[in-house]
Amino acid sequence: MTGAIAAINTGATRVTMLTEGTYPHSHGGVSVWCDQLVHGIPDVDFQILAVTSDGRESLTWETPAHVSKVVSIPTWGPTPTGRAPRGRRLRGFLGIYEMFLSALLDPGPGTLERFAEGLYGLAARARYGELTAALRTEAAIRTLAAVWNRPHLPTHAARPTMHDVLTATDLLEHALRPLAAAPPRHGITHAVSGGLAALPGLLARHLHGTPLLLTEHGVYLRERYLGYGAGGYRWPVKALLLGFFRLLAQETYARAALVTPGSHYNRRWEERGGTAPDKIRTVYNGVDPGAFPPAGPEPETPTLAWAGRVDPIKDLETLIRAFALVRREMPEVRLRLFGGTPSGGHAYRERCQALGRDLGIAEAVAFEGRVEDIRDAYAAGTVVMLSSISEGFPFTLIEAMSCGRATVSTDVGGVREAVGDAGLVVPPREPEAMARAALELLRAPARRARMGEAARLRVIDQFTLRHTIDSFREIYGALAAGEDRAHLAEDPAPRARRAGGEW
Repeated sequence: MTGAIAAINTGATRVTMLTEGTYPHSHGGVSVWCDQLVHGIPDVDFQILAVTSDGRESLTWETPAHVSKVVSIPTWGPTPTGRAPRGRRLRGFLGIYEMFLSALLDPGPGTLERFAEGLYGLAARARYGELTAALRTEAAIRTLAAVWNRPHLPTHAARPTMHDVLTATDLLEHALRPLAAAPPRHGITHAVSGGLAALPGLLARHLHGTPLLLTEHGVYLRERYLGYGAGGYRWPVKALLLGFFRLLAQETYARAALVTPGSHYNRRWEERGGTAPDKIRTVYNGVDPGAFPPAGPEPETPTLAWAGRVDPIKDLETLIRAFALVRREMPEVRLRLFGGTPSGGHAYRERCQALGRDLGIAEAVAFEGRVEDIRDAYAAGTVVMLSSISEGFPFTLIEAMSCGRATVSTDVGGVREAVGDAGLVVPPREPEAMARAALELLRAPARRARMGEAARLRVIDQFTLRHTIDSFREIYGALAAGEDRAHLAEDPAPRARRAGGEW
């Protein structure tokens, strides 16, 4: 309460930043973006609602003094206490739950309206402390089974089992836990991803009229499809969860006061998801060119460098396969992978290491772990690689470009917008194409040098941190003042570069 009173008394804008699995409990590109934004606007009173795993995560970022509060919302911590409703309240819950499930699994006229009514009805049960216990009642289990087994639905043909019902109920209950968080009454909410992070912001808008700002770095819904496509769940479970995330994305796009994608690629997804074009404004990620100066001489040994978190979405397996092809042509080349392994990701790292052994290149592949200064990772590469199957507008790419390194990147998200003609772009999941591009640059030092110089100039011209910070300072102030969204959605006029190349 103290922070809220101070914000009201001083007239400072209050922004509640909504995160999931990132700031301030984890490293990575989105966390870097959040930290830069918070530090860059000291005249805003920030608080952070962070969707986390079990609530025991330590802070990996030191928040500044104008962050008045950090609240963790664990989705996989201890089971929330509370009794299931009974009698009339239970019957009311089951009616809401059946409508919610029908929207997820049996779309038709008014699907989004049914989803929204169900979602906010479940949220009311969560605020009473009843939702977790209610979802696990025998009556709720029977309700899900009955919806799944409607004869005209594909889930009926898949013959869902009781194990499927219990698995889906458990996954959905955990996904809905953010509904129990106290939604902010004052200022604005800023969800820095779609999905679960947006739930408190949607509730704040529904209950208190609090404006919701959405920034998507990656396309959250697309990444859920990629994740569940590779997962081990049966089709009825996947249908339920993907239906939930699809409609949650549509509800978020519909209710947000403004959507600020990090690339025009994301903008196209958001428009297809139902976002009105007049409430979308693209704001690119930016870096400080002074903090990422030219990296200096290339390493003596030809090296491909990669930086990021060790995660399936980064598709290190394709990179390792591509590297094996490069080694056939240039046996002296090395691959250095810089970045930590998040909780739950060790099996993927071991799989990548096993792949290197199977391909006979393990001695030339180094998993370096987190590096104290990320600039050292870029300096370690003759060429910097990005192999992801999904990205927004990747920090590692524009940081490497600012450091004057030539890059080979997969054509995902806003990568092509970032690179322009100052790097090579290849299709994702194609190791042969990636290997050809890497060999082109490894064999052409003069071309690498020209490309690196062009990459740094491109960052200075278009992707500076100052522009990002100034854009969000303007957006925060206008939303807090209730200004018309059409004005906010106008892209700023092209900026002229200052003499000397810096801002």
